[in-house]
Amino acid sequence: MTEAEFLARLRTLPLHPGAHDLADDTATLGRYTLTTDTLVEGVHYLPSDPAHDVAWKLVAQNLSDLAAKGATPVGVLLNYPLRASPAPGNTDWDATFLTGLATALTHFATPLLGGDTVSLPAHAPRVITLTAIGEHAPAPPRSGAQAGDALYVSGTIGDAGAGLAIAQGQPGPHDLLQAYRRPQPRLAEGRALAPHVHAMMDVSDGLLIDAQRMATASNLALTIDLARIPLSPAYTTFAGTTRAARLKAATAGDDYALLFAAPADFAAPAPVTCVGQFSDGTGLTLQDGDHALPLPPRLGFQHGG
Repeated sequence: MTEAEFLARLRTLPLHPGAHDLADDTATLGRYTLTTDTLVEGVHYLPSDPAHDVAWKLVAQNLSDLAAKGATPVGVLLNYPLRASPAPGNTDWDATFLTGLATALTHFATPLLGGDTVSLPAHAPRVITLTAIGEHAPAPPRSGAQAGDALYVSGTIGDAGAGLAIAQGQPGPHDLLQAYRRPQPRLAEGRALAPHVHAMMDVSDGLLIDAQRMATASNLALTIDLARIPLSPAYTTFAGTTRAARLKAATAGDDYALLFAAPADFAAPAPVTCVGQFSDGTGLTLQDGDHALPLPPRLGFQHGG
């Protein structure tokens, strides 16, 4: 099954009202927002990535989902696999992971509530899951965009994708490597934006694919201007400013920027960039300034076949 097919089958199961028809990255239970994410070795992180950075990334990607709802973290639950016999030279991985977890939880003032440990065969890839709980104010759904709204993004796009290439051996600056290994959830920005915007989510799988998800959930068409995609100086030094470089940034994952819909004259309480426009209809359209572009074969990261 593809990810979309699996989600479609899940929607036929009995769903809690707080599941929001599985159309969002979080669930709601009373005043709490809940989210869960999993890191799979070799899929979401490299086997060579330091264990303390893997722990940070696990916490950060969960808190990013809370940030997209304007929620304040309350605590987390950890599901962790212990290998029956660690690979040679890898005996300290668990201890280093826990050190990194303590660093992340302390940094984000988010205590551990509990969780579960399981046994893992010696050579199986690690699968680590974290569930985060936050208290929320009025939370903007992914499906709330309105025709005529502009699409905005916080921060810059593509840094983590470039950092992945550096982690895989390509020469490049440490700042980009850190963007991949130690992303920063935009909690304060999320709290500032949430009461004022119509729809919001984070950019986890890629700007184009996540923007398309927002448009689909909102039953709207969306046009994105590649020329407006905000790139950091480190990224442009590393990859350039060509159309290909911008398209690569727009389809890379792990940025954890906030993506939101609001009126075109919206006065944002945080630095943001307008990158597109919603309208009546369906589908995603891509342009580069005045030039219409075909959609790339791959809009971003997707699980499944």
